[in-house]
Amino acid sequence: MVQTLKDNPAVVKPAKRPMELGVRTGWYILKNRLRGRKRFPLVTMLEPLEMCNLACIGCGRIREYRGVLDKMMPVAEAMDAVHKSGAPIVSIAGGEPTIHPHIDEIINTLVAEKYFVYCCTNALLLPRMLDKIPPSKYFCWVIHMDGMEEKHDESVARSGVFNRAVNGIRLAVDKGYRVCTNTTVFRNSDVDDLREMFRYVSDLGVEGSMLSPGYDFEDAPDQDLFLTRQESRKVFRNLLDPTRMEGMRFYNNPLYLNFLRGDREYQCTAWSNPTYTVMGWRKPCYPLADEHTDDVADLYEPKLWEEQYGVGRDPRCSNCMMHCGFESATIFNAIGKPREWVTFIKSGAASRGGISVG
Repeated sequence: MVQTLKDNPAVVKPAKRPMELGVRTGWYILKNRLRGRKRFPLVTMLEPLEMCNLACIGCGRIREYRGVLDKMMPVAEAMDAVHKSGAPIVSIAGGEPTIHPHIDEIINTLVAEKYFVYCCTNALLLPRMLDKIPPSKYFCWVIHMDGMEEKHDESVARSGVFNRAVNGIRLAVDKGYRVCTNTTVFRNSDVDDLREMFRYVSDLGVEGSMLSPGYDFEDAPDQDLFLTRQESRKVFRNLLDPTRMEGMRFYNNPLYLNFLRGDREYQCTAWSNPTYTVMGWRKPCYPLADEHTDDVADLYEPKLWEEQYGVGRDPRCSNCMMHCGFESATIFNAIGKPREWVTFIKSGAASRGGISVG
């Protein structure tokens, strides 16, 4: 039985996404559509370094960028990239962002300019950051959680990380921060274990859990981890069975969850999440870097998305169902379809932002 606040005072009341996030995001989309822009960013993915203090078995980043792991993005360069992108939301990832010596300055500057900022972290260094970055409705910690203790520690290839992540969530929630979790689903994920974890972190008071299947990065050490599209749908139909979701709180919008179950089809809109790294803008998208460019406008060339990349165009895209490419697709698709927009409104996703990050 799922515990409630009344049944158990230790269960923390969840935080809420600020209404301003949904209002500003909606107005931003409307303005761009009225200007006739077919493609534009919703979230700037900022990677101020690629160094990490873990070597997760499903991650290809520290291996892909092995030659520049010691490179740290200057604050001014990070801000310039965000300004040039123009998106109202910034997701800071890497690598492990809290290793960056000036990450507090980057975050605090973005918050002062009223960007909505999400910082993805494994929480190992989180306690020391809480005195440097004040709580704000414009800022949210996104803590990596891939299962309960045994499964999570297996995923990150180090024991004790789950307990430190839980401690980080408790500390941050207690101090008044907005907190989410981020979970990547792999072939070896245990659905029952994930259900237990989602309920557990909800009771800790997180705003919601972000969910996505893993992308098969060619530099990841274990390629057998990654799900095919057919396997992903089978797993998510089980995991997201509506009759078994009580007590779980997801940050993703309901149309994306339906997509994961296989109830809907979308074409990738990864152009909505431009990714800036220590080597420049990843081209074409967050999962793929066939090259890097200094000009964010290069990511919006029609040829890229009408001829080269996306499901049915590039074989590397065939199994991808990541939220960075498909959750935004649900939003763009719903704009001109009243019935789909009703789904957003009924779930509360439209008023709360309706897009996950990281």
